[in-house]
Amino acid sequence: MSETLLVTPLHALHIEMGAKMVPFAGYDMPVQYALGVKKEHLHCREFAGLFDVSHMGQLRLKGEGAAKALEKLVPVDIIDLPSNKQRYAFFTNEEGGIDDDLMVTNFGDHLFVVVNAACKTQDIAHLKVNLPSDVELEVIEDRALLALQGPKAVDMLAKLNPSVANMVFMDAEKVELVGVECYVSRSGYTGEDGFEISVPAEQAELLARELLANDEVEWIGLGARDSLRLECGLCLYGHDLDETTTPVEASLLWGISKARRADGIRAGGFIGSELILEQIATKNVSRKRVGLIGKTKAPVREGAVLFDANDNQIGVVTSGTFGPSKGMPVAMGYIYTSFTDIGTEVFAEVRGKKLAMTVEKMPFVAQSYYRG
Repeated sequence: MSETLLVTPLHALHIEMGAKMVPFAGYDMPVQYALGVKKEHLHCREFAGLFDVSHMGQLRLKGEGAAKALEKLVPVDIIDLPSNKQRYAFFTNEEGGIDDDLMVTNFGDHLFVVVNAACKTQDIAHLKVNLPSDVELEVIEDRALLALQGPKAVDMLAKLNPSVANMVFMDAEKVELVGVECYVSRSGYTGEDGFEISVPAEQAELLARELLANDEVEWIGLGARDSLRLECGLCLYGHDLDETTTPVEASLLWGISKARRADGIRAGGFIGSELILEQIATKNVSRKRVGLIGKTKAPVREGAVLFDANDNQIGVVTSGTFGPSKGMPVAMGYIYTSFTDIGTEVFAEVRGKKLAMTVEKMPFVAQSYYRG
C-alpha cells in the first residue's frame, strides 16, 4: 500500500538518514531515527530538534475582505491581528464542535494559514464554500515546512540569518535563508522555544542539511513530536479535539479572543457561536479535558477508559505516553466535570487492570516560549 502514500520534499533525505517510515495522514513520514524516540525527545528539550512537517496544508487568503471573511469561521480576532503576527485558531461547526485547529499569520498583503494534514482537504472545501468571491484562496503546493525546536534553536537559525534572534513568540517574518525567501514564525508544537519555517520545496533539503551540520541539531520523528507536545499540554486534532468537542469542553477558552466573546466589540458572528458563548456564560458542560499523571510506571494510552473509585465509568484518555522529561506516564482525556478538580484520583483500565492516576494541572513540563 505504501506506493499510494504521498511524500514530502525531504523524503529521500529521511531514508538516507535511516528513518523508520510509517503512514501518517496519507504521507510516508518518519516516526523515529537511529537515536530512538526517547533520546530524540530529550535532545530536543536540551539542544535543538528538526522536524519535517511538510505534510501540513499551507494556504494563502488574499483580498481586502480576507480577515473579515475568515473571522466568520473562527472564534478568534483576525481583523485586528497585527501585521507580522501569528494566532492560533480553530474552525467551529454548527454544533459548536471543532473541525480543525490552525495557525493564521498576517503578512500584510495576505493571510498565511497552516492547517492539519489529515483535515486539509475538508478545510480547503470549507473555505471555498464560505469565502466571498472577492477573497482568493491559494493552496500552496511548492513549499516545504520545517520546525526547528529547542533551547538552541535560535542560535542555530541565527547562524543563517541573525535577524531571527530579534523575533519573539508568535512573531512571523519573511526571512532570507540559504538564499531564498522563507516564512519564519517563532512558534512550534513542542512547548520549547523555536521556529516554523516555510521554505521553497527545491531548497528544503539544502536548508535541512545546513541546520543538521550543527552537532546541536538532530532529526526528530513523529514519535517524539507526540511525547513533546503531550508533556506541554498541547492538543492533537483527531485525538484531543474533534468535531463533537466544543472549545469549552476542550479547556481552550484562551483560544477565544476577547473581541469575539459576549461582551466583545465583535461578539459572536462565527459558526456555532450561540452554543459556545452560552457554554462560556453558564459553565454548563458535562465533561472537560484534563491532564492526568500515572502513579505507576505503565503508560496509559489513547482509548483507555477512566473510572472513579466506585468503578463507575467517568471518561476516556485521548492521548497518553510515558513522558521522558517528566519521568512518569502523562495523559490527557475527558472526564465528567465533577471529577476535574486537581488531585482527584481516577483509575485507567489497561489490559484488564485499573491503574491509579491523578488529575494534574497542564502543562506537565513548563513551556519555554521566548517572549522577550
